[in-house]
Amino acid sequence: MTGLPQIPDLWRRPDAALWYAPLALLLLTASFLPGFRSNGTELGGLPDRPFDALAIAAIALQCLPLAVRRRWPVSCFTVVALGFALDQLRGYHTLAGTALPIALISVASLVEHHRRAVAIAFSVAYVPLSVALHRLGPGEPPSEFVTFYLAVALAWGVGVWLRHTRAVEAERRRRVAEDTRTAERARIARELHDVVTHHVTAMVVQAEAARYLTASPDRLDQSLSAVTDTGRLAIADLRHLLDLLNPDHGAQAPPAPVGGLLTLVEQTRRAGQPVEFTEEGTPAEATGSADLVAYRVVQESLTNALKYAHGSATSVRVHHCEREISVEVSTDGSGSKAAPTGGSGRGLAGLRERVDVLGGDFSASGQTDGGFVVRARIPAGSPS
Repeated sequence: MTGLPQIPDLWRRPDAALWYAPLALLLLTASFLPGFRSNGTELGGLPDRPFDALAIAAIALQCLPLAVRRRWPVSCFTVVALGFALDQLRGYHTLAGTALPIALISVASLVEHHRRAVAIAFSVAYVPLSVALHRLGPGEPPSEFVTFYLAVALAWGVGVWLRHTRAVEAERRRRVAEDTRTAERARIARELHDVVTHHVTAMVVQAEAARYLTASPDRLDQSLSAVTDTGRLAIADLRHLLDLLNPDHGAQAPPAPVGGLLTLVEQTRRAGQPVEFTEEGTPAEATGSADLVAYRVVQESLTNALKYAHGSATSVRVHHCEREISVEVSTDGSGSKAAPTGGSGRGLAGLRERVDVLGGDFSASGQTDGGFVVRARIPAGSPS
């Protein structure tokens, strides 16, 4: 259940300006009601004066500008302050004086520049008003005027606090948006790395092998067909990735790319890597992103096997349980150690991030015989 909005949130809402037109009219109307007459702010101790035409003007000057306090806060405050001065000097003491702290809060919270100048100007203008009220009134002690000034300064402080909270919230939202963009770019980079690196590595290995098969047309044709098929798979996977990045695709968990694990293993075999594939268990009904992560673990591991242990016996074991998928990919290190391209280490780091997001376990380490093993335990059911 959504909680009630906080006061700063209400103040900052785009439709908050709509609140102040009714407030201005309500304050205007209430100032003329018999029960509220001469029950407003009283500064200087002047005796109450019956309402006349100037009283109507003073009330209007204090209330009506509130309707535009968001668009012209300084002008609003200036007019309200003039109305308040007229109200006090004439001794009306209307309820409309409540508009003064509201207008002051608006200046402190909304004005981008010259807020200090406005505060100084108000403070300077308050001095002659206090002197005039002191002379016209029964001689109230100066402490009364100081107390009123401090109360108004408190309203200014409230406006400053509202402005600060708005700035903090804007900065928080900016950081959230920036972090979201960064995470999205990282996710796209991981997907592109997994798709492009695997298929291109397979195509490079197959093309290199084809150079030595010119004396065997049948085997050359098979090798070139494998390159063609790998390229088509790469195009299909890239289209699949672009579909996932489409905003209209929806928020459901993405399935594993085209072909599945068996096609991935077969593609690696055609590139010259002997792969033993074992898949056990029954996949859970709702695996969330676990299938895709398991696919990426196998894909990256087979890519590394092609790059760094070409020709080595490779084993892929996938075990499906009710709540998780276990993956183990190992090579025995008996093949060529020459790598056709340099590695950035981004692939394994990306796999670890994928598995960690789902709350699983990931490890990649060398073996005593020179081989390499990758293990992952991936909880099923999370849509992350």
